[in-house]
Amino acid sequence: MIFKFNVEDFKASYVLKDITKKFNGNVVLDNISLEMPEKGILVISGYSGIGKTTFLRIMANLIAPDSGERIGFDNKRIAYLFQEDRLLPWFDLLKNITCVLQGEDKEQKAKYWLDQVGLANQYAKYPSELSGGMKRRAALARMFAFGGDLYILDEPFKGLDKELKDRIIEITKNACKGKMLVVVTHDKQEEDLLLK
Repeated sequence: MIFKFNVEDFKASYVLKDITKKFNGNVVLDNISLEMPEKGILVISGYSGIGKTTFLRIMANLIAPDSGERIGFDNKRIAYLFQEDRLLPWFDLLKNITCVLQGEDKEQKAKYWLDQVGLANQYAKYPSELSGGMKRRAALARMFAFGGDLYILDEPFKGLDKELKDRIIEITKNACKGKMLVVVTHDKQEEDLLLK
């Protein structure tokens, strides 16, 4: 697993220490340690099957490590984007976003983020009516609307053409400014755009 940072100040705020995880006796993560600052961008790359998604899920406290420590993550709001879009098929696009929000302005907030990712005229469509790239952008909009102190994205830009990908990466960087953004990607071009 390769870790590359773009940060201004590297004072460790989040620490994963000696993380080990096995599935069915197979070691997926073997004493992996990582320190991250409060804000910046971290890109994680590496070949398939190396444990990147498992590492992200431990970071987000979705699964527990067999051994090791998570330090500095408690009491932080974590926004997580799965590899799968995980849109609810029985809700239209707007409801897919508002269902994770609270407050009187939730519809306005949902529309704002759908507009940002280029889905301004799609509020009433259901996931089954959307292309793969549109679903991906909807999932990103939901994550941005939810918000957090730490954003963890697992292959967030797959299924997007180059022009759209460039624009969505810029939106992602702006949406997560002043926070910590962690992205797993296999794409060197995405990595370069994120870290520049």
